[in-house]
Amino acid sequence: MSGLFTRVGTMSQPLPPSSVPANASAVFSDRLSLAQAYHESLATVAASRGFIGPKEVERLWSRHLLNCAVISEAFDEGLEVADIGSGAGLPGIPLAIARPDLSVTLIEPLLKRSTYLSEVVDELGLENVTVVRGRAEEQSSALFDVVTSRAVAPLGKLAGWSLPLVKPGGAMIAMKGESVAEELERDAAEIKRAKGGEAEIFTVGDNLLEQPTTLIRIPRTR
Repeated sequence: MSGLFTRVGTMSQPLPPSSVPANASAVFSDRLSLAQAYHESLATVAASRGFIGPKEVERLWSRHLLNCAVISEAFDEGLEVADIGSGAGLPGIPLAIARPDLSVTLIEPLLKRSTYLSEVVDELGLENVTVVRGRAEEQSSALFDVVTSRAVAPLGKLAGWSLPLVKPGGAMIAMKGESVAEELERDAAEIKRAKGGEAEIFTVGDNLLEQPTTLIRIPRTR
């Protein structure tokens, strides 16, 4: 894919290099044009459909694409990954663009959003991405090496949705805010009931972003 697109008709011209953050090249490498196209789609189509707030459009690179893509640092090569409650494709699509070796399944219950995800995957030609419409708790027949998410639910509830989809020996890796340690302490019993093991809180993108992304990894114990 060489250019950006809109859903109202024809392909548009690529964004000028000056409008793309310098650190985007380090994150997306030779797939930067795909990230640019996804950025354009979020700024136009997703925003017009109400999936992206008006105030978020000007900071899509910093708060959405880049801080989602850097979670790739936490994933080994060739894994099968599910992004639950994917919404407009965050973090799953930036992750899939940055890491074509990963097989990424976007799980989204709402029809309008899952339709948008299918459109984006098709337009960008993301062969390593599959879209599934449905709730995470309805997908128990499919198991993944890693289940990821962003801003979906409190940690205890999130573990109850994520860990049943994780293969034994795999883990959930969720994007969380600075209060994640408090969530972990508060929801420890729920996490244990969901077969969650000892959690690890860490950051990624430390050398690339002004504000690194905070992750929590919880392995499935059995």
